[in-house]
Amino acid sequence: MISEPSTISVVSPVAQQERISMLDSLRGIAILGILLMNIPGFALPQNQASDPSVLNETGLNFKTWYFIELVLTGTQRAFFSMLFGAGIILFLSRLEKKVPGYMAAEYFFRRQLWLLVFGLFNAYVLLWFWDILFAYAICGMILFAFRRLSPKALLIGALVSLLFMTLRENRDLYLDKETIAKGERIARIDTNSTKLTDQQKEDLDAMLAFKEKASHEGKVKASAKEVRNIQGRYDRLYAYQSEKSLHVELYYTFFLIWDILLFMFLGMAFFKNGILIGKASNKIYWIMCIGGLTLGFALTYLHLQPIIETSFDEYNYSKRVFVEYFQLSRMLRSIGFFGLVMLLYKSGWFKWLFALLRPVGQMAFTNYLMQSLMCGLFFYGIGFGMFGKLQRYEIYYVVGAVWIIEIIWSHIWLRHFRFGPLEWLWRSLTYWKKQPMKYSEQVKESKQTPEPVS
Repeated sequence: MISEPSTISVVSPVAQQERISMLDSLRGIAILGILLMNIPGFALPQNQASDPSVLNETGLNFKTWYFIELVLTGTQRAFFSMLFGAGIILFLSRLEKKVPGYMAAEYFFRRQLWLLVFGLFNAYVLLWFWDILFAYAICGMILFAFRRLSPKALLIGALVSLLFMTLRENRDLYLDKETIAKGERIARIDTNSTKLTDQQKEDLDAMLAFKEKASHEGKVKASAKEVRNIQGRYDRLYAYQSEKSLHVELYYTFFLIWDILLFMFLGMAFFKNGILIGKASNKIYWIMCIGGLTLGFALTYLHLQPIIETSFDEYNYSKRVFVEYFQLSRMLRSIGFFGLVMLLYKSGWFKWLFALLRPVGQMAFTNYLMQSLMCGLFFYGIGFGMFGKLQRYEIYYVVGAVWIIEIIWSHIWLRHFRFGPLEWLWRSLTYWKKQPMKYSEQVKESKQTPEPVS
């Protein structure tokens, strides 16, 4: 058997010629697209990010919100999750051919644990409270157990995840309905003749707190408080953002885990059956595109209408609707957009676009964290302090500027280096060995690397 030191010497990150260029291009699309979804969280108070009624937004601002919600919300993270799922298969299948026994698993779990650390860095140093890396690290370790399943079994796993996530959505809805119903019943009691019990007082207070938080006045007050904290000193900013990060990390890990697993399962299945890398027929992609977008847009429209008609009042919205199906609509739209992207790729007319975005995807990890750094410096009080100062449509100018920077710098960097700087660091930590960074170092390394010993 090969010893561990020898194993380390023959195991290295994927070489340039081994990369699947289509996956890099898709990562480029996803990493740039995810900023479209994240920018409201960087630029606007959290409740205003998804609610234009806080500042009574109309005209172009409202149309911008509506377009993002109807068309794009949730799709880019879905793409990223699918590609992460495919990456699990790629990483492990390659390693399991090269190393014996448990070593492939050791490298994989080391990789995931370092990703978890990077997620904590993003959340508590760069102060990006919507970090997804922490949850990806945990979900990836869970999916290790499912890596050998057939595409059919993985698709069943995706459907089970969709079912559980939909049940979770509706459980939350009906808990809110119960809070409202109990409180309103108690509010009708004549307290002059009937003394409320302690439990009734708690139920009434819960209903009133929910109603206050959902009211326009309550949202304006919360929004103003957030602006003061984000634009304040570092200690104030850190305390406020880190508290939000803790809530989000716990919420993703314990409540939205099915959301992430759903698309990772899909990515693993689509990679195994060739759909993710363009090997399926055009007919399959047309079905995905037309079916997914038609049904997805229809369901999303029906989801948004009661939100708008109740003036974004969560209290009245919860009383009105009877079922939540956001995850289903999001999955359909995501599959539809994926089908569209693959049709563009297979048409051959957009080779220039996929080539343009390939280096961005090859440096997706670096570019994701760079978005946190650049947007944090631009919007937070410790930087340029633009938080809450731009109109909704104006924040997408910032997105365009970040896109241009990341496209240009990714192309320049990869002309000289094998990896992005954080990809290099992640790989070096995973293999517990400094990886060759420059192309000349790769040639030297390959000459010195011994053949594996059986």
